[in-house]
Amino acid sequence: MSIPRGTLIAVAVSGGRDSLLALALLQEQGHEIVAVHARFLPGEWDEERLGKPLRDISAQLGVELRVLDLRAEFEQRVVAPFVAEYQAGRTPNPCALCNPRLKFGLLFERAAEEFGAGAIATGHYARLEHDPAYGLCLRRGEDATKDQSYFLALVPRHRLERAVFPLGGWRKADVATALEARGLQPPLPLESQEVCFIANDDYKAFLQARGVELPGPGPMEMEDGTVVGRHEGLWRYTLGQRRGLGIAWSEPLYVLDKDVRRNALLVGPKSGLASTGCEVRDVNYLVPPAQWPEVVLVKTRYRQGAAPALTRRTETGLAFEFLEPQERPAPGQVAVAYDEAGIVLAGAIIERGLWMA
Repeated sequence: MSIPRGTLIAVAVSGGRDSLLALALLQEQGHEIVAVHARFLPGEWDEERLGKPLRDISAQLGVELRVLDLRAEFEQRVVAPFVAEYQAGRTPNPCALCNPRLKFGLLFERAAEEFGAGAIATGHYARLEHDPAYGLCLRRGEDATKDQSYFLALVPRHRLERAVFPLGGWRKADVATALEARGLQPPLPLESQEVCFIANDDYKAFLQARGVELPGPGPMEMEDGTVVGRHEGLWRYTLGQRRGLGIAWSEPLYVLDKDVRRNALLVGPKSGLASTGCEVRDVNYLVPPAQWPEVVLVKTRYRQGAAPALTRRTETGLAFEFLEPQERPAPGQVAVAYDEAGIVLAGAIIERGLWMA
């Protein structure tokens, strides 16, 4: 840990297992800490279900609990941009944006201003290490099945320099046992859902419930222009989707792309999903490009293996060119480049996919 002794560390606690163990580990290691719960969602706070248990656990550990109300800022910086991306026909990743904008952004700033925190700790499964070539670097967590470095790749380097990830070397399977051994019962024992503000991960219902203006129906076309049906709104479909298209065809058809300008959904056989790479924007460099290996490993989805790729500069950012064709990346999602040791080189937003002519 590169944080100097005596630095007050704000430990972000949600009420779940991971953040609770992070709090306990730092307390046992003798760091000066304060537990911080950030309220992001309307109606999320329940004094009996969450507030009192968090205070009791904090008192049990001899740690002060502070609560920050960031609901308005969360709506403005995470939820509203999420909706705007869908309106524009893209597929956003709100969790990856929440980390730089809220958790390691505004939450840390408020903790620093209001009670003098000099660092922030979370229960993410990722590692911060000193590399002889790169200096401080973000690296995949020890538990490959739970690694969350992908979601942290947009956090600026200067923020990571004030971050602590106590669970970076832990396996998820060991967390419950570790808490039980310490006599700690998390107020929220269940795993959190994929996107915290979308009930049951049903983004379609969420968007409809907000009453936002969304693109309507339009043509569903093959890449040669053949119209094969009508779609119900581009925002309802994801790249690679097969089910729910309502098309009777001689072979299974998949969503290949979205032509937002014409409000057309492009479909085709599975072979059409093959992509040669992607162009990205808003690149967050964690290692200077001059120090990158010639071949990097790129993830364009969280639940996807990293694929070898070459890089080149573009007018708006970078392009990753896969050595072997991969499934088409979705504009709006996050692309993360690693080296072979699992060190994050950069994170960026996918602007468009590249594919074979």
